[in-house]
Amino acid sequence: MSFRHLTQFDDLSMEDWDALYQQASDMIDHPEAYTDVCHGKISCNLFYEPSTRTNFSFQTAMMRLGGSVFGFADPNSSSVAKGESLKDTVKMVSGYADVVVIRSPKEGAAKAASLYSDVPVINAGDGGHMHPTQTLTDLTTIMRLRGSLDNLCVGLCGDLKNGRTVHSLITALARFQNIKFYLISPRELAIPHYMIDYMNAHEIRHVEVTNLDAVMPQLDVLYMTRIQKERFTDMAAYERNRGVYILTAKKLEKAKEHLLIMHPLPRVNEIAVEVDDDPRAVYFQQARYGMFIRMSLLKTLVAQGRKTPEPLPVGTLPVCHNSRCITQTELYLPPLTELVNGVECCAYCGHEIYPMEQIADEDV
Repeated sequence: MSFRHLTQFDDLSMEDWDALYQQASDMIDHPEAYTDVCHGKISCNLFYEPSTRTNFSFQTAMMRLGGSVFGFADPNSSSVAKGESLKDTVKMVSGYADVVVIRSPKEGAAKAASLYSDVPVINAGDGGHMHPTQTLTDLTTIMRLRGSLDNLCVGLCGDLKNGRTVHSLITALARFQNIKFYLISPRELAIPHYMIDYMNAHEIRHVEVTNLDAVMPQLDVLYMTRIQKERFTDMAAYERNRGVYILTAKKLEKAKEHLLIMHPLPRVNEIAVEVDDDPRAVYFQQARYGMFIRMSLLKTLVAQGRKTPEPLPVGTLPVCHNSRCITQTELYLPPLTELVNGVECCAYCGHEIYPMEQIADEDV
């Protein structure tokens, strides 16, 4: 394997993905062969925001491999409530565990954690940025049920602005052949510009639309997402957009016979309960496959052992002006940037770095 941490799907080579998938597929078919492969290994799960599926999936994945789990699902029950920094929390728990799984509302938190951890770090979702293990789940589902990740017409529907699962899936499917996206959302929840730039740079065909019914007959995969109330600072905007897209049996009458209806869950009201009995609805299978691909990932990473990170310069002010970036609160983080398609971006959250005078102009 060529990767030590999984903070975004781009950390994986195609060979890495294929090896993880093949191992997960064997785990699905022969689970009894893996019940003790992580005996004596320990995972630390740091969940700074609520989670059901991802948290339970990682816990059961490690337990099915014979390992153990500790951590928190509420940071207020830990020293975080006393003001402990992310760095100190990660340095401490990486002294106890063989792998750290982190979910945070702060974008770039997993990247930041990986800079200070003595053991591999897995991103279980960082704000509206990325969710790479959900992407592994999505790819595993499509591969198991279709047999290929090429030649797909994919509809992404709902909150595409804040949907980290959507952003991760786009970057992953960019590596495969003949992919076309229909980006279905209200205009104020449209896909962020940096994701449009990414698709343009990778020559990924995409069409932005507001009408789900109009594109339904073209889709091989329909990926529904909820309108994420927790990402809104303006509740009036949330109320305007919730319930805009509700998938019903009636709307599926024009869909392909072998359409895959997927959802990262939890759903609110965007998929009617009547759809659950449609054989094309695979979102509960998707959740189960997620456990197996996480088993594959954990088995791979806990075998890497301990490695003390190189010392880093101490930052004083955030270079990034994204209000949701981890650098806004963890001021000691080194000001790391990277070039993405020739544009200087924050290495933590992926947002473009703007000059201060431009920020001032926009605030006027």
